[in-house]
Amino acid sequence: MNLFTDIRALVLDALAALQAEDRLPEGLAFDNVAVEPPRDPAHGDMATNAAMVLAKPAKMKPRDIAEALAAKLTYDPRITSAEVAGPGFLNLRLAGDSWAGIVASVLTQGEAYGRSDMGQGQKVNVEYVSANPTGPLHVGHTRGAVFGDALASLLDYAGHEVTREYYINDGGAQVDVLARSVYLRYLEQFGREVTFENGTYPGEYLIDAGKALKDKVGDAYVDQPEEVWLAEVREFATDAMLELIRADLKLLGVEMDVFFSEKGLYGTGRIEEAIERLRSQGLIYRGVLEPPKGKTPEDWEPREQTLFKSTEHGDDVDRPIMKSDGAWTYFAPDIAYHYDKVERGFDQLIDVFGADHGGYVKRMKAAVSALSNNRVPLDIKLCQLVKLYKNGEPFKMSKRAGTFITLRDVVEQVGADVTRFVMLTRKNDAPLDFDFDKVMEQSKDNPVFYVQYAHARVCSALRRAAEAGIACDDATLGAADLSDMTHASELSVARKLAEWPRLVEIAARTHEPHRVAFYLYELASELHALYNRGNEETQLRFVQEGNPAVSQSKLALARAVAVVISAGLGILGVTPAEEMR
Repeated sequence: MNLFTDIRALVLDALAALQAEDRLPEGLAFDNVAVEPPRDPAHGDMATNAAMVLAKPAKMKPRDIAEALAAKLTYDPRITSAEVAGPGFLNLRLAGDSWAGIVASVLTQGEAYGRSDMGQGQKVNVEYVSANPTGPLHVGHTRGAVFGDALASLLDYAGHEVTREYYINDGGAQVDVLARSVYLRYLEQFGREVTFENGTYPGEYLIDAGKALKDKVGDAYVDQPEEVWLAEVREFATDAMLELIRADLKLLGVEMDVFFSEKGLYGTGRIEEAIERLRSQGLIYRGVLEPPKGKTPEDWEPREQTLFKSTEHGDDVDRPIMKSDGAWTYFAPDIAYHYDKVERGFDQLIDVFGADHGGYVKRMKAAVSALSNNRVPLDIKLCQLVKLYKNGEPFKMSKRAGTFITLRDVVEQVGADVTRFVMLTRKNDAPLDFDFDKVMEQSKDNPVFYVQYAHARVCSALRRAAEAGIACDDATLGAADLSDMTHASELSVARKLAEWPRLVEIAARTHEPHRVAFYLYELASELHALYNRGNEETQLRFVQEGNPAVSQSKLALARAVAVVISAGLGILGVTPAEEMR
């Protein structure tokens, strides 16, 4: 049940009726007519912009449309009043049984309440994390992993068919550096003194890989030239790091459907096939680019290159795809990888990148646009940096990783649930401060605690009711008489519950899972306000001593809140708390 959709349908029917009466001209487009919560709850339960968006095409005054529409809407028993405000906004107040119907719908549908068929089964590929397989995931990867995983769950909840994918960047020179680093740790197992130079990775996480390599090959690679061992150690080290990454993701509750290897694109003709697709459209040519920004003709040498005409698909400049020595640029396999996604039949692609990939957005969108003949949209979401604090100071943890703080360090400090929720308390493109003290404190200022506490409070009330012999299963509560749900605090909770299906669709459409976290905090606030008011106004308490029927009506509203919180936390990958410790 989406009450906002129902009332919008009512508004559209009323507009159509005005057209039939020649009070509105025919041919008006109603696409931009919206019904939404008013900015100020005191103005009503819902508001519509219908008169404002139709005034110009109808060549009428907004207030004239609003007044005619208001008169039509009040004939419906769901609408108790329709008031014209300002230049032509229309504020609506709904009958009390509308809110009772919301509570009953939540308890009848359970966590299916709010699920949407908006996606219509469209196949969406969400690629996220995709860290180089050269070590454990760091705190920056953590944010991208949580964001991507929550977005995938949100899209699934909104009716899409979602594939979670990790692109293994194992085709570049950094994997050779990894192999050399593991080889140094391998030599240490034989008592050799080693020096980490030429960019090799000094992190202690490679010690186990060095031991494992010794167990596998013994001393076969000791004092051997690089050409003897590099290829095999490269594969061994990559596999070892992927196991480490998979373990880190599992610790965070992230499971991928697909791990796609960049290396598998080389020597298979797949890169050539993708480039040929672009060539067939006249988008590959030999040419010379202008000097990059900040360079002058004196310190830049122009040279002819093989280029992708990405400017024809919205990019700022054309992009090289082949080096002067005939080797592919780093962009070429990325083109081939996305061509593979297009060929797998996805209707929509989403890439979750780190903040340092901002310059990569337009070229990748241009490539997908060309490869799919503008059929498949690509949305690239950039996740900004995370700053860690403890005791008010920037926080440094274990040096086991060498130069960075790992995902595992963070999760082992505060747990996966806290980590995931906090990572979604800011929009993905806004910087995020992660304060270890604040995320563990029990206060309203800690959104993780506040939402979990709301769910736990409801669970506690249900346990008390059961101990008092009051039936409080969902079927019983769903059939409870809610006619006495008239207090402003109760109605405020019900109104917030009504927003959930609408919120899901907006968040899914905009690819913004943080909206779910914000909504859950607001819903928890309404629940806590109602609970606290019950300390003074005893008729609002969830459990009414000696009155099972009234208790059930109060518990029905509280239980509906818990159902929606549980569903929302499920999207975020957070386990709802049954009790607080």
